Order: sequence, then structure tokens, then C-alpha cells
Amino acid sequence: MNALIADDEPHLAAYLRDMLATLWPELAIVAVVHDGPAAAAAIARERPDIAFLDIRMPGATGLQVAAELRERGSATRVVFVTAYDQYAVEAFERDAVDYLLKPVTAERLTRTLDKLRRTAAPRDADLTALLADLARRLPAEAPSHLRWIRASKRSLDGEITHQIPVDDVLYVQAHDKYTCVYARDGEEIAEWLIRVPLSELAAQLDPADFTQIHRSVIVNLHAVAGTRRDLSGKLYVRLRDQARELPVSRQYVHLFQKM
Repeated sequence: MNALIADDEPHLAAYLRDMLATLWPELAIVAVVHDGPAAAAAIARERPDIAFLDIRMPGATGLQVAAELRERGSATRVVFVTAYDQYAVEAFERDAVDYLLKPVTAERLTRTLDKLRRTAAPRDADLTALLADLARRLPAEAPSHLRWIRASKRSLDGEITHQIPVDDVLYVQAHDKYTCVYARDGEEIAEWLIRVPLSELAAQLDPADFTQIHRSVIVNLHAVAGTRRDLSGKLYVRLRDQARELPVSRQYVHLFQKM
């Protein structure tokens, strides 16, 4: 069998692909795309057995892509992957279609894969009615920014990968070929690595919550307690409940003039 993954957050798409490779090695991933039109085109071209569709994507929602599949008579089975759990959760428990809530856990994904292995393709009438119901309840606006960051770090047991909610991130700093993510881990700050350039990550973070303060540093504004200026006039950002401070480049000083 083969499958397609469609998610507008590349880190989460890669995370799901890695989990599928571990839990169902025989499942071939024929395409990974990041918007609705690309998903529809790839499904038409590759005709995958399974499509893991993010509900909220640019261009077209996963619901719209799935509805188009049914109109074309496609036999591709759909699994929705979404951050929204406030609507129609029970409907996803039907065998007609399954539902994965982000961040996807191995236990929940295993149940979905078991269902896919043992069930036939859904009945078109059942799925069409479900899609119409979900479309009516879908929130009007989609969040367009990262909600989790997939990062890793090395330990005695090897490389550990973790899904970090962006709310837990204090700041991000570029180091050589890697970008370091500093996030809360209980009372401590844990350091994680991602292979994503700082400029690319900055474009995916919500500018209302994150701002660049140095050419190599992005800080979570919710983690900022205040600022300190030393005797030479250099400005530093003080982190909430943390002893460390982050230097602010001259070009970004204006962001903190009122502090």
C-alpha cells in the first residue's frame, strides 16, 4: 500500500512520515505536499491508497480536497490530521474516516493504522455527508503559523526527537549549520536542534508572539520580563524566571524603547 501526506507545516509532515516509517515500514509514501491544490494534484497523479490530510491548508482545506476525491470517485481513503478538537470529534470515530489530533502520538496513530489495515474503502454516501457536516463547523480563519517545532538532541541512547509547542519556546538561536531551540523543560531550559535556517523559521512563527532581536536570535515576547542596559549603553533582554539575558542588536533596539 502507499500513502500521501499533506500538511502546511513541513516539520509536522516530516514527523508523521517518520512515525509511519516506524509503525508501518511497508507503507510507501509517494508524496509529501504542503497545500490543498498540491494535495489534490498529487492524489490525482499518484492515486495513493491513503491520504493523510491536514484539515487547514492554504489554497484548499483537507475537507475540500476529500470532497473533490469523492466527486471523482477516488478510492483513496482519507485520514484527517488537525489541531482542532472542538468540533465533530465523535464523527471521526466512524470507520468511514479517521481523525488524528496534533501532535500525533504513536499510540493513536497505531490505532488508525490498524483500522486502515482491516477496513475497506468508505461508502461514498457516508463520507459525503460527514464532509458536508464538518465543513459547516470549520472555523472561518485558519492559523497560518507554526504551532509545534520538531527538534532533536543527542543522548546516551541516541538521537531523541521531540515535538515542542511554540508556547514553550523561550528563544531560538542560529549556530553554524544548526538552529538551537531553547524551550522550557520543567524548571530548566532544554536545548534542541533543528536543521532549519533561522530566516525560514522566522517566516513560520507568529510575529505577534516572536520577534528577532539579533541577526542570530529570535525571542518569544511572552518570555520577556524586561530589559537591561549596561554602562556602555548595550541593551539586553531579560527572560522571565531565568537568569540568562540576550543581547539586542542596535537595529532592533527600537522594539524595546518603551520597556
